[in-house]
Amino acid sequence: MANILVIADHDGTSLKPATLNAVTAASKIASGIGGDVHILVAGKGAQAAAEAASKVAGVAKVLLADDAAYEHQLPEDVAPLVVSTVKGGGYGHVLAGATSVGKNLLPRVAALLDVAAISDITAVQSADTFERPIYAGNAIATVQSSDAVKVVTVRTTAFETAAAEGGSASVEQVAGAGAAGLSSFVSAELTKSERPELTAARVVVSGGRGMQSGENFPLLEALADKLGAAVGASRAAVDAGFVPNDYQVGQTGKIVAPELYIAVGISGAIQHLAGMKDSKVIVAINKDEEAPIFQVADYGLVADLFKAVPELQQAL
Repeated sequence: MANILVIADHDGTSLKPATLNAVTAASKIASGIGGDVHILVAGKGAQAAAEAASKVAGVAKVLLADDAAYEHQLPEDVAPLVVSTVKGGGYGHVLAGATSVGKNLLPRVAALLDVAAISDITAVQSADTFERPIYAGNAIATVQSSDAVKVVTVRTTAFETAAAEGGSASVEQVAGAGAAGLSSFVSAELTKSERPELTAARVVVSGGRGMQSGENFPLLEALADKLGAAVGASRAAVDAGFVPNDYQVGQTGKIVAPELYIAVGISGAIQHLAGMKDSKVIVAINKDEEAPIFQVADYGLVADLFKAVPELQQAL
């Protein structure tokens, strides 16, 4: 019986939602093998994040590595810590959300452990067998691993968020491995917005090439503000410079599954659909009635977006 280690994605004071999704996946594995779920929190002054992790339902123990080397959670520094923790604790699985943090860290961990990295799983069949999308989500591969340690990233939209309250796990201090000296933090440029974060929003309003220019995106922003929504974009809109690349939804952007997804001026290229087709309700507005987006939309409106969006906003 081996335990499962979940790597926390956090901001120093609270856990990112992706960590809670990863805990749900870990709990499914644990139910089959009888192991416990532990969370590793690496950071500087991250006691608050560790305490938040200790309250997550289904978590038995929290390991806190509080070290200046982990202040910015650089993967070159955190990976050796994860490896030493896995070997010292005899863990059989290492999980993290398939976010930029998880996708940057876990392949390094897998390489150091000399095992395969299993990325972006959407289902747990058993402790060694998982499902993951391939070919932009057009097929689902069933992957079985015989490695002693399974290193797995979890597609957050495929698993419910674990309860953030109800747990009473102990918090245990672990020694940091120090800085590896392979990289250093220079700066971070973050988009500040009063709107919800794209991957956690209940409603997302996205624009595509049909928006014609970045000057027209305030149309969508006004609609999003009425709905309390996040604003996204297709790769075509990002590549054209209409909006920053952290707006991008799709296979090479962010994977979202909100309760409502409104696609405006988006044709529905396969890589975009891979990032949003799990949304509960999809609404498409496009003047081209042959646009592929209508094949996945629950509601489709064939109209000029520059007339339809202001009318929709006024009606709301």
